[in-house]
Amino acid sequence: MRRWNGWGDDAIEAHLPEGALDFLRARIGAAQRPVDATKEQALAYIGGSRLPAHPLVDTSAEARLTASFGQSLGDWLRLRFGRIDVVVDGVAAPKDEADVRVLLDWAQQVGARIIPQGGATSVVGHLTPPAGDRPVLALSLAHLDRLVHFDPQAQLATFEAGAAGPQIEATLREKCFTLGHFPQSFDYSTLGGWIATRSSGQQSARYGRIEGMFAGARVETPTGRLDIPTFPASAAGPDLREWALGSEGRIGVITQATVRITPAPERETFVAYFLPEWPRGQQAARELAQAKLGLSMLRLANQTETETTLRLAGGSGAVRWLERYLRARGCGEKKVLLLAGFTGGVAQVRAVRRQAQAILRRYSAVSTGALLGEKWRANRFKSVYLRNALWDAGYAVDTMETAVDWPRVESTMRAMEEAGQGALSALGERCHAYTHLSHVYPQGSSVYSTFVFRIGPDFEWAWTRWRALKSAVSDAIVRSGGTISHQHGVGKDHAPWLEAEKGARGLQAIADMISGFDPDGVMASGNLVADKTS
Repeated sequence: MRRWNGWGDDAIEAHLPEGALDFLRARIGAAQRPVDATKEQALAYIGGSRLPAHPLVDTSAEARLTASFGQSLGDWLRLRFGRIDVVVDGVAAPKDEADVRVLLDWAQQVGARIIPQGGATSVVGHLTPPAGDRPVLALSLAHLDRLVHFDPQAQLATFEAGAAGPQIEATLREKCFTLGHFPQSFDYSTLGGWIATRSSGQQSARYGRIEGMFAGARVETPTGRLDIPTFPASAAGPDLREWALGSEGRIGVITQATVRITPAPERETFVAYFLPEWPRGQQAARELAQAKLGLSMLRLANQTETETTLRLAGGSGAVRWLERYLRARGCGEKKVLLLAGFTGGVAQVRAVRRQAQAILRRYSAVSTGALLGEKWRANRFKSVYLRNALWDAGYAVDTMETAVDWPRVESTMRAMEEAGQGALSALGERCHAYTHLSHVYPQGSSVYSTFVFRIGPDFEWAWTRWRALKSAVSDAIVRSGGTISHQHGVGKDHAPWLEAEKGARGLQAIADMISGFDPDGVMASGNLVADKTS
């Protein structure tokens, strides 16, 4: 069962390692867990539905509660403190594309808005229902999860858009293929959600981001079906795939998509390297990216994240031994951790690993072998459960991310961390901030920062601090010349900063595109751009 007010399977409990709480107390102070609202208390705030009865629509309070929130910290705060303000008026789970068409036409007839929903893992407010007089219907694609077509010659597979990561991979692995898209939300996020938010998986260096995998789609829009055929390449005007990519539920419902797949690799390993300091780590990461060796992943943690990773790893005796070893090899207090993924044929993996290590040696990198890397792989979809454990200890966690060209990477990283810490300091709170580069490119890199702070005694206390942090870091990102999102999407939380990237004319073009597909505002959710209709 999914947790109704936290992350993941409620049967999985994460536990903070010994010493982790002492580490956090020393940096941001002791904390106490606030009293969570019960599900029954939250349900009591939900009023009647404004939707007329329909055989495909569930208007029960419980269905409406769970369909109205994603996984942003704002979502958590509202659920945990029982601040249930606006919720959807109903939830539909169509069985096929015909049902989707029926629901779109019905919503138009009754004046309702529709928010498509996949795995409900959004961290930027995509699922927050818009306020207003019109009723809102959440349209869940949970039942649209089948493999529609498989073409091993063209290396294409068509899935319905509600297929989640584990199901897609299991289906393809049975046929000796992989999609290779592994976001941290992999266990729950869906193909349609990946496309609609321009998702990036952890091994994008080998397999590409979702836009590189996306070959074609079927989209049910309020004005009719949009079919996007597959081609290996085309010069026939603007690419219609780009209208679906990053559309965030504004032009219609992606019902199925065709993706480019890859033969499953013969071998895969993840190796940990430590470098003496950040400048050498960043230079090494840039050179590795620009050498285009064929790595499947490159992930560089800054000094604070490296220290935090080791402290939260548990096994303090093993960590002390590792740090003594690294210190003897020239990696002391300022050390940074780099994880590299090697994926492919046996000979390819060996060759790429040799080439990478030749580059890394020039920057005094110390390899600790595959032990830490394999531990990361084993926990890469489980580490997010620490959000639950940290909440139970009284600490909130939020993340912000961007991407910039290489000359601005370090300054952007520092600006984001300092903005978050400064915003909370102004409110009398300390913040533990740390950063890693999760996706590197020849041109530049993503910059992904994590902020940990005390939840505090009540909703107003926590909400004020979260909004101050979110606004300050977002401002710092756009001042640094970064995109407001490298991998999380825009939603409603980031929408106020989108104009800095797109410009007024660009935002108008996006709004005009939306109006072309949806003149009556059926998909008017507030994602990306403000709605024109009430």
